[in-house]
Amino acid sequence: MTSLSRRPADPVVGQSIPHESAALHVTGTALYTDDLTTRTHGLLHAHPVQAPHAHARVTRLDPVPALAVPGVVRVLTAADVPGVNDAGVKHDEPLFPSEVMFFGHAVCWVLADTLEAARLGALAVEVDYEPLPSVVTVREAIEAGSFQGGQPRLERGEVDEAFVAAEHVFSGELDLAGQEHFYLETHCSLAHVDEGGQVFVQSSTQHPTETQQIVAHVLGLASHAVTVQCLRMGGGFGGKEMQPHGYAAVAALGAVLTGRPVRLRLTRTQDLTMTGKRHGFHAQWRAAFDGDGRIQALDATLTSDGGWSLDLSEPVLARALCHVDNAYWIPHLRVDGRIARTHKTSQTAFRGFGGPQGMLVIEDVLGRCAPLLGIDPVELRRRNFYAEGQATPYGQVVRHPERAVACWEQVLTTGELTERSAAIAAYNASHEHTKRALAVTPVKFGISFNFTAFNQAGALVHVYKDGSVLITHGGTEMGQGLHTKMLQVAATSLAVPLSLVRLAPTRTDKVPNTSATAASSGADLNGAAVKDACEQILDRLRAVAAARLGVLAEDVRFEDGCARSASGGAEVAWTDLVGEAYYQRVQLWAAGFYRTEGLHWDSTTMQGSPFKYFSYGAAATEVEVDGFTGAYRLRRVDIVHDVGDSLSPLVDLGQVEGGFVQGAGWLTLEDLRWDESSGPSRGRLATASASTYKLPSFSEMPEVFNVALLERATEDGVVYGSKAVGEPPLMLAISVREALRQAAAAFGPAGTQVDLASPATPEAVFWAVQQARGAGQPPHTVPVVRGGPRGVGVAPERADPEGHPLRPHSEQVAAGRGD
Repeated sequence: MTSLSRRPADPVVGQSIPHESAALHVTGTALYTDDLTTRTHGLLHAHPVQAPHAHARVTRLDPVPALAVPGVVRVLTAADVPGVNDAGVKHDEPLFPSEVMFFGHAVCWVLADTLEAARLGALAVEVDYEPLPSVVTVREAIEAGSFQGGQPRLERGEVDEAFVAAEHVFSGELDLAGQEHFYLETHCSLAHVDEGGQVFVQSSTQHPTETQQIVAHVLGLASHAVTVQCLRMGGGFGGKEMQPHGYAAVAALGAVLTGRPVRLRLTRTQDLTMTGKRHGFHAQWRAAFDGDGRIQALDATLTSDGGWSLDLSEPVLARALCHVDNAYWIPHLRVDGRIARTHKTSQTAFRGFGGPQGMLVIEDVLGRCAPLLGIDPVELRRRNFYAEGQATPYGQVVRHPERAVACWEQVLTTGELTERSAAIAAYNASHEHTKRALAVTPVKFGISFNFTAFNQAGALVHVYKDGSVLITHGGTEMGQGLHTKMLQVAATSLAVPLSLVRLAPTRTDKVPNTSATAASSGADLNGAAVKDACEQILDRLRAVAAARLGVLAEDVRFEDGCARSASGGAEVAWTDLVGEAYYQRVQLWAAGFYRTEGLHWDSTTMQGSPFKYFSYGAAATEVEVDGFTGAYRLRRVDIVHDVGDSLSPLVDLGQVEGGFVQGAGWLTLEDLRWDESSGPSRGRLATASASTYKLPSFSEMPEVFNVALLERATEDGVVYGSKAVGEPPLMLAISVREALRQAAAAFGPAGTQVDLASPATPEAVFWAVQQARGAGQPPHTVPVVRGGPRGVGVAPERADPEGHPLRPHSEQVAAGRGD
């Protein structure tokens, strides 16, 4: 085992302790960015002027009337930008646009003494627009050929030949919904300039370094002239990885031009209408199976809805392609990806970062095809799991595939699948108008940034003369417990009580050039950097302790707040040792650094080993569906998830539970709707409040919710043998959707296959039930014809208008409009 993974006896890591800010959270005393405004004198408030068109050209902008509004100080426009008028890393996001690209796009910002004055000033700004044609949906973009960015292809094997030789071929189509982050704290920045011209920005950001870079870029300054600090975030989920930069830049620009602090905080409606969301996807697929139900080939095209600019759409698409296999061996695969350009908010990172969309495609394939193959969905999935020695379509060997099996088998056992399946069958046989179902789905999720350079981190550890410890690292806290884990890592590394360690806010003048707290890698990267810094300090203290104890330096052990000889005997307390080291002029601070080794990725060929390891999990979900309304209940959920050797079990359990519920919201409740009409409100977000956008609540929680962390799962080469936990659990919620599909199908005869929209709202489930009652044939699905060239259940060959077959073997259209 590597030294990075090895744990000492009785470590602080692995202990179930509360979140480090839990008491502050529940008492309302935790400070967030906007809480600092009450402590700031002479504050100005920023308010946007939002365009009422999905796509338009700004032909006139007159800020003068706004300046007549009492309290208005300034109106910020493109003419005020001293640097570059752009807030994106791809240079495709004008901060003050001359061309409106989505409904609600901010064309300028009003600064005033009060928020109300800023709002009234924004209403007074006169803007003329020339409306332009708009593209609102992915299907419209496909028809118009409206795409942006690269169009990668992931390919392995002989796909066309595999389809020719296959026993069964199915095809389908799927629309995957996006998702609103709906973090409790909306986007917020507070900027001021000190007497030396240094710009200081407090920002609710997952990526302080990139926020720093964009602010400097807009102001025409070097990065050292801008400092960004993130105290904590009230949720992020990926929505604050790229999107905060422009708002921070507006606040900073206002502070530089007026000499006064500027606060920019979006209202909930502004946040919903102006910021990016999870990418919606459109997928078309063909899948081939052999006679035993093993996947032979997959041919698919995934089109993501990127919105008006690229943002992170390219890496999101790449990760979707890299996760289209989920936990399954697919020997022949070809998946094409493309990014639609639509006139909507620029869609961005969201927990899972394309992985959920990719996984949902293959799970949809298996869920639709299982009844057509006559194989139980649980058995079909298990039959196709990766085995030792097999590699992903992009060429990375799948390490520890037995852990996926272990999670699967444990959840089947502890979830009492056999007994409950029999009980469900009996229930369904005796209940005409309600049906139950139990579905099990796995997760295999790669951990690391696909972009190799981002897999690095830094930390700064100070040991003071009294023995107390202060740590700063490059990760940000958004409620996920990263700071809690870093405190535990530092206390374990230094062998001191947790009470001696404190953590300082994340800021760019303490740890520079940081990566975003994203990709589930925060603890892996920053934990290793913290450990490195602590070990540097211990190496220096070891020499001091050796002289004090009269032993060799290599014989000194740090344990229980003391330094002692490996052979026992005398010891010196930590505080005494630190004090002595100070008087000997020994450096008591260190900058730690970590880079993830063994990664390589070629984005042009979509080949390499982009991930340090895979996280595994399995979930079994039981639902009950009302046949009259499509309403449903989550009766029980059982989860087994692999987090390695947990750094902080209480935190990890919370992450698994929260991730699952958020995933269930995406797949069943959260229905983003834009106005697709040709009227003046075309492109407007219709679900722009909590009253129209339904979030999971306590009433949607499973009635029984069992979560277990996989035991004996040490991950070598990762800090203290742990694994990431932020994103992978979200995809366990696919089991909810598959259970709803099976419950709806249970309203029809045995072997019924149904389509199920995403999100699977009660309305969508109702229509699936209606389809099942019609023997599984929606009006737009090609009817099933029994019998085929090999005696299996397939549809007849497709033919051209002259009757010539289009494929050597038959296909059955599994869903949607076919292909």
